[in-house]
Amino acid sequence: MNIYSDSSHLALKYLKDTEVNINNLLIMTGDFNIRDSLWDPSFPHHLSISDDLLIIADLFNLNLSISTNSYPTRYSDTEGKANLVIDLMFLCNRSNELNSHSIHPDWHLTSDCASLTICYELKFLEWEIRMTLVLE
Repeated sequence: MNIYSDSSHLALKYLKDTEVNINNLLIMTGDFNIRDSLWDPSFPHHLSISDDLLIIADLFNLNLSISTNSYPTRYSDTEGKANLVIDLMFLCNRSNELNSHSIHPDWHLTSDCASLTICYELKFLEWEIRMTLVLE
C-alpha cells in the first residue's frame, strides 16, 4: 500500500478513524510528511502523530523498516532548509525476507525524493523470482 499524507496528515487520520480491512499486507510505504527522531537522527524531537502512524502500522501487522543506509529521502531546493527523512517503509513483521530497505539518493534525478527499494525472493516449485520494488 502506498500512502501520501499531506502536512495535515489527512490520510493517517482517515486510516486511524476508519476500520480499513486489508489482510496480508506486506508493505506500506509512502510520503508521510512526518519528521521524527525515530527515523531521522538529525531531528531531535518525537511527535505524537508518529505514534499514530506506528499504531496504524501495527494494526496491519507491519513494523517500521530501518534502511540499510542513512540518507535523507526528501531534498530541499531552498537554501538553508534541511533535507528530510519523511518517506518511510513498513514491512510485514512475519517475514524474515522482508526486513530492511535501501535509500538511493543518486536516483532522484529531477525529483526532490530519493527512491526506496526492497528486494524480495519468491521461491515456489522449480521457479525462483527475484523482485526489486522501486518506490519513488
